[in-house]
Amino acid sequence: MVVLDTEPRTAAPPGTARRPRTPVSWVRGGGLTTLLFFLPLLLSFGMFSWWPIVRSLVLSLQQTNFIVTEWVGLDNFQRVLADPLLGTAVWNTTVFTLIALVIGFPVPLLLAVFVAELRRTRALASVLVYLPVVIPPVVAVLLWKTFYRPDEAGLFNTVLGWAGLGPYEWLNSGAMVIPAIVVQATWASFGTAVIIYLAALMTIRTELYESAEIDGAGVVRRFWHVTLPQLRGILLIMLLLQLIGTFQVFTEPYIMTDGGPENRSLTLLLLIYRYAFVSGDFGRATALSLLLALALGVLSAVYLWATRRWSTS
Repeated sequence: MVVLDTEPRTAAPPGTARRPRTPVSWVRGGGLTTLLFFLPLLLSFGMFSWWPIVRSLVLSLQQTNFIVTEWVGLDNFQRVLADPLLGTAVWNTTVFTLIALVIGFPVPLLLAVFVAELRRTRALASVLVYLPVVIPPVVAVLLWKTFYRPDEAGLFNTVLGWAGLGPYEWLNSGAMVIPAIVVQATWASFGTAVIIYLAALMTIRTELYESAEIDGAGVVRRFWHVTLPQLRGILLIMLLLQLIGTFQVFTEPYIMTDGGPENRSLTLLLLIYRYAFVSGDFGRATALSLLLALALGVLSAVYLWATRRWSTS
């Protein structure tokens, strides 16, 4: 026989203070078991993420070749800031980032909107869009390096030659080298952004588009008043990730030009590489790495603060 409890249960008064949690109650509540399951992840994360950061802080205060070590304090930071190539690397990296934002940020979004409008061939289009990401980065860069050959054997000069244009010194021209690298980097990486945007587009309710279409909105107005507001959060995140990623560009300029011509494509990470593996100055390389990490951290904090109201409104 089941006896039902029919007595009304009264909730605790709003002002009633909760009983403070003690270590004994935490253990009885399963806290120790949770910690045991979490401990391997915590140790792995600390070993491979936080320990290198701590080690780099120590290394930036040393002058070492990992055989002989000498404490030099802040001398590495002073030598980095006094290096005339630092200004060149900062300028080139900033220009690369700005051009990459102009070219590489809207293209994946527009392409994702185009693919989302497809019906029968959407799956095939998604595969083709993501295909450049599957190609190993070094292979992709070497492939485009042959496309950029300055003579008529280069693919781009050959195609432009049919229209009576060129040949152009793509990677040997100081004015064209960074835009040329940006185009290759955008082609190699936009597939991931397209897939992310496609997944976000699939979550937008079709009723919003139908209502806008009934109100007479065309394709452009539907994109501006429906698609962009619904993707506001993901757009802000992708923009921040692209800012951080482009400031750390290395593979493309290293393989294509090695910083040339005349350091016109020298980036911050390429300068760090030269400090560490060309000059053997690991302390100065670590110091510049920490300065870059600090700059990106400040940039991210300012960006999140500036876009906080817009992202939540």
